[in-house]
Amino acid sequence: MEEVKINTEYIKLDQFIKWAGITVTGSEAKQIIKSGRVKVNGEVRFERGKKLRKGDIVEVDGKTYKLG
Repeated sequence: MEEVKINTEYIKLDQFIKWAGITVTGSEAKQIIKSGRVKVNGEVRFERGKKLRKGDIVEVDGKTYKLG
């Protein structure tokens, strides 16, 4: 599990995916969210504006990230 630090109270799911370097562009992040490849705390999420906070766990294609 990789820990990704954020410097704000929360970050939106699509922004996090870019911030963590999972994708290069926002449109790529939007596509993988819409395709159902992203889980937040174990549940598939389709809302690209989902607010993530420290302690949340994001899984993309089997790779896991924890917000710190």
